[in-house]
Amino acid sequence: MILGGSVPGAGAGPVPLSPPAATLGESPCWDVRGGRLLWVDIPAGRVHYLVPDTDLHGWYDIGRPVSAIVPRVVGGFGLAVREGFAVLEPDGTVRIVAPVEADRPGNRMNDGACDRAGRFFAGTKAEDDTPGAGALYRLDPPDTAHPSRPPVLVRVFADVTNSNGIAWSPDERLVYYVDTGTGRIDVCAYDPTDGTVSDRRPFAEIPAEAGLPDGLTVDADGGVWVALWEGGALRRYTPDGRLDRTLSVPVRRVTNCAFGGPDLDVLYVTTAATDGREPLGGRLFAFRPGIRGLAAHPYRG
Repeated sequence: MILGGSVPGAGAGPVPLSPPAATLGESPCWDVRGGRLLWVDIPAGRVHYLVPDTDLHGWYDIGRPVSAIVPRVVGGFGLAVREGFAVLEPDGTVRIVAPVEADRPGNRMNDGACDRAGRFFAGTKAEDDTPGAGALYRLDPPDTAHPSRPPVLVRVFADVTNSNGIAWSPDERLVYYVDTGTGRIDVCAYDPTDGTVSDRRPFAEIPAEAGLPDGLTVDADGGVWVALWEGGALRRYTPDGRLDRTLSVPVRRVTNCAFGGPDLDVLYVTTAATDGREPLGGRLFAFRPGIRGLAAHPYRG
């Protein structure tokens, strides 16, 4: 076991870090301001944090299922919680800023991330995985000229089964997206001036025997890393969609990955528990893949 947040040098595979296991770990995100990694345990309603190379680990209790966390420009964090988009204020208060799908009590929010302009994208899924019951949404920041106006919520895709990973190419002209139910990663044209998405098409098909695509991230060279649920692995695809690497993780349920550390050269990996069948299920892993990532963008709301 690796104590605290220490990570071996490049070349070693993913190793478990010391924080306790989550039931369903998700949404790893590097907090540049705090110099720490953030991630969530969805059903526990907790946002965890870990300062690398120390034993400093703790959490915030959100009081409801929480599926995604992003930094926030004005302090605190942006969240995706069961009811919709929310913020965790610096004083610890949780405030819903945009309810989502109140007419679908069987749904909850899932994974999410922000683009460079601070737009917060996150989607939904049915708790019972009903096909097509979810959607992907975009939360635009409030109008700075009219701060009393509520932020604008836009539905990007409908008929989604399990809205999962979303990440942008280094130039932000492409956005990669996973609806786990499709068994693939899609890529879309992206307009960074207004946040519109077009020309959705398959980027990489994941064979069923390899697992299901879950969360993803993009590195500084444009490579796409995807976590494989029930696949016990991460895969990296080149920008042209070619499989470049497959890295084993000693847990079947790999949920997400994100670059972090002061030099963005550590890839952190979240996992889920497997009903006691795997002793490392739900643990946070990390390794140095020999490539750097991209900084997480903050929500501007």
